[in-house]
Amino acid sequence: MQVQAADIARLAPLIGVERMETVEHVAEVAHAALAGRAVININSAAAGGGVAEMLTSLLSYVRGAGIDARWLVISGDHAFFETTKRIHHGLYGGPGDGGPLGEFERRHYEQVLHENANEVMAVVRRGDVILLHDPQPAGLARVLAAAGARVIWRCHVGCDVPNEWTRRAWEFLRPYLDGVSEYVVSLPAFAPPWADPAGVTVIPPSIDPFSPKNQPMSRRTVHMTLGYVGLVGDGSHRPDVPFARCDGSPGRINRHADILQTGPPPPPEAPLVIQVSRWDHQKDMEGVIAGFAEHVDPRLGAHLVLAGPIVTGVADDPEARVVLEQCIVRWRQLPHAERSRVHLACLPMADPDEQAAIVNALQRHARVVVQKSLAEGFGLTVTEAMWKARPIVASAVGGIVDQIIDGEHGLLLGDPGDLAGFGRAISSLLTDPQEAERLGRNAQLRATEEYLGDRHLVQYGLLFAGAH
Repeated sequence: MQVQAADIARLAPLIGVERMETVEHVAEVAHAALAGRAVININSAAAGGGVAEMLTSLLSYVRGAGIDARWLVISGDHAFFETTKRIHHGLYGGPGDGGPLGEFERRHYEQVLHENANEVMAVVRRGDVILLHDPQPAGLARVLAAAGARVIWRCHVGCDVPNEWTRRAWEFLRPYLDGVSEYVVSLPAFAPPWADPAGVTVIPPSIDPFSPKNQPMSRRTVHMTLGYVGLVGDGSHRPDVPFARCDGSPGRINRHADILQTGPPPPPEAPLVIQVSRWDHQKDMEGVIAGFAEHVDPRLGAHLVLAGPIVTGVADDPEARVVLEQCIVRWRQLPHAERSRVHLACLPMADPDEQAAIVNALQRHARVVVQKSLAEGFGLTVTEAMWKARPIVASAVGGIVDQIIDGEHGLLLGDPGDLAGFGRAISSLLTDPQEAERLGRNAQLRATEEYLGDRHLVQYGLLFAGAH
């Protein structure tokens, strides 16, 4: 993946002098410690998830600091990604599709990564720092370590309480990670159970306030964007959307969303409740549909938009189509009146920056942002909504609990399966705009203090500075 350098100084007006001085100092320390060695990130998707989004922005700032930061994306077939999706669900504490993780899956996993290793080793030098992101490239750890690289496994997913499924996933991964001495996780509970705590570093994710998904957007641009792509009504004219791409060049919305709905899209003045996420069982989009349709009073005039990437646009997620089809079945079962206020949207992925700009507009237009996950690694969509001062209703799982104090920065569901409680929380924010505004302001302040890229970069810089 091509990564453009960006100057971290553009964060200075947001983070202040003291934080800016800290990030610049740590960048100098890391640059000296690496002494020309590369930092190579390896994952399984160039777009369509939080890992890819973070790498796009963070590596730009790292390169801007003069560090040779690179990004490689492995390839795999459908069977490989079916296996890694089962591991992914297992680390979250669930069975996924219920399929096996046996000898056939292990042999195929190793075969695919052996084929990728030939390409990876062509660019790796002794002493380089390698970050392997999540289960997909974990099987590269041994060959990279044998070549003299410093290998760090970065796990973005996990479960608060281990169970039989987490044990199965760790059992599959352990032979590939046994020789790894360094781990980076979003929460302490996400570390491998055999890991030495001294080798585990906790680094929560962050957002880039200047990325297409988070950059400022005027109300007029928000309305034109959503109207053109079909997510709200009155979109008869093609907008000239002035969003900036990740490399700073101007962008323009050229594609429409693929929307399933009965009748017209929500009118611009209708209160909009949204959840934006992958089509993934852990995001419980069927539960969002049911909770909204059954427990949010239609007299409030609110509409629900469930938005995710077009299912062919995320290479490493073979379940997306199945989950979307299940949501469609659940949507069709709703009474006509309820179905007319629930909208399922697949967002275009041909241009990731364009898709991010559409999400930006959707989040900024939303009256309430929800994330009713059954399990969550961190919840970047929550962070994004916090940054935009949106009131949030989310499940008290994973990293969401670290981001939101219930009643201060949003409303948390102690039980993600409590559909009535979910509906009540949404309704309370729709009927009390002053409270919704208070929560949104508090959330934005917390996002500024805790979840911008400078903190993230400082933590990684200190980790890299330990290279010898």
